[in-house]
Amino acid sequence: MSITAATVKELRERTGAGMMECKKALVETGGDIEAAIDAMRKSGQAKAAKKSGRIAAEGAVVIEVTDDGKHGVMVEINSETDFVAKDANFGAFAAAVAKTALASSAADAAALVEQPLADDPATTVNAARETLITKVGENVQVRRLVRFDGVEGVLYSYRHGLRIGVVLELVGGDAVLGHDLAMHIAASNPVCLSADEVPAEQLEREREIFRAQALESGKPANIVDKMIEGRIRKFMEEVTLLGQPFVKDPEQTVEKLLKQAGASVRRFARVEVGEGLEKRSENFAEEVMALQKD
Repeated sequence: MSITAATVKELRERTGAGMMECKKALVETGGDIEAAIDAMRKSGQAKAAKKSGRIAAEGAVVIEVTDDGKHGVMVEINSETDFVAKDANFGAFAAAVAKTALASSAADAAALVEQPLADDPATTVNAARETLITKVGENVQVRRLVRFDGVEGVLYSYRHGLRIGVVLELVGGDAVLGHDLAMHIAASNPVCLSADEVPAEQLEREREIFRAQALESGKPANIVDKMIEGRIRKFMEEVTLLGQPFVKDPEQTVEKLLKQAGASVRRFARVEVGEGLEKRSENFAEEVMALQKD
């Protein structure tokens, strides 16, 4: 089947492998990107399989939480350049959108942009966005909204610069612990809270990849099985919040930290600007030409 340049480009960005290696992997897997990534990881060609794709878009994450910590929102707003993301007009718009999200019942970004702007009910979020585009000369989008309602504990948040935002619900503990855990999540980027939340299909996929890698060592089957289980344990520690070493004290896990404090994390969300969005490549035309010559 025909493999498009765009497909090759996506695989290259997600693996860090060379263009020709990506094209070959796609040909061998009939154009299936996920299967190509697995095959490249098994053979050691892929430098990294970035699940969300290359992070490239600019903008800001804004957070609003009520004083009692029982309601909160986190919104991602994108711009084309970092320069505009730091512009005062963009910042004022982002703050107004977060305030609007908290005051409304909008479930997602599509519903949010139709809401009356909290600072100016005569206009909608979308109308204010269009006005901002005229001012800054760049496309601006309200991309994501994460809501925290029905809170049993207390919400704590952390924002790293403009690009990363975290909101978590902590039951028990105190504000210091809540802030530290939110900061930890920003730094360590756990996929989920605990081991039982890791999707079975993802776990089996990793197990197969580890098996292929272990078999390359030529060791006996019983040793290979132990190697696989060891790598699975390490994988679970890396992707779950409770299994991760606490950033401020790597000698203990987050789970142990919470037990000592008599606290628990009920849920959390981490949003990073541009996750899954593709950056324009100025040299991609040259790469396409080289690909066509192959």
